[in-house]
Formats: sequence, C-alpha cells, structure tokens
Amino acid sequence: MRNLRKGRKFNREAGQRKAFVKSLITAFITNGKIKTTEARAKEIKPKIEKMVTRGKVKTVANVREIRRVLSEDLTKKLFDEISPKYEKRAGGYTRITKLERRRSDGAKLAKIEFV
Repeated sequence: MRNLRKGRKFNREAGQRKAFVKSLITAFITNGKIKTTEARAKEIKPKIEKMVTRGKVKTVANVREIRRVLSEDLTKKLFDEISPKYEKRAGGYTRITKLERRRSDGAKLAKIEFV
C-alpha cells in the first residue's frame, strides 16, 4: 500500500528542490511578501511559520537551525526585526491571498505575506 509522502516535488530532483525552496524562503524574508504560484506558497508557509517561532527565542540552537536555510544577514533580520513583532502571537504569521490565474499557462497564483 502506498503511503502518503509529505511535500511537493515541483518536477525537480531532491537537491534542486531543496535549493528552490530555500531561494523562495530567502526572497520572502528579504521582501516581506512575494507573488508566486499557489502550490509554492503553500509549500513554504509552514517552513516560514516554524522559523518565525524559533526566532522568538534567541538561543544558539535556534540561530544555528535557521542559519541552515538563511544567510547571516537574513538570520539577523529574522531575530531582530520580524520575530519580535509576533512576540505575543501564538501562530499564523503569514497570509496566503489567492490571485488571478497566470495568462501564459493558467497557473493559479497567490501572494504570501506577513500578517
């Protein structure tokens, strides 16, 4: 019996997929919001939420865990600017808003942003 596998493949191999998701997260943290496909937005949302939750408490372990994905300056931005805004919030730091379909291929588009 086939068991359900977590995550989307995006028609990429494992290394490419990991780098692709990492670049989406980097773009999101840098800009605060991005316009992308709905599947991509849904894929990075839980990862961003966990990073912001870790960013609330600045421990060596949390910093190292976030540094696995983000660069040093973005890690600093997450700990110093983004996470303190959500100190009293229990979760739900991002919002996905559905947009019109892309004209070229009809892909479902969405905007993901911090609340």
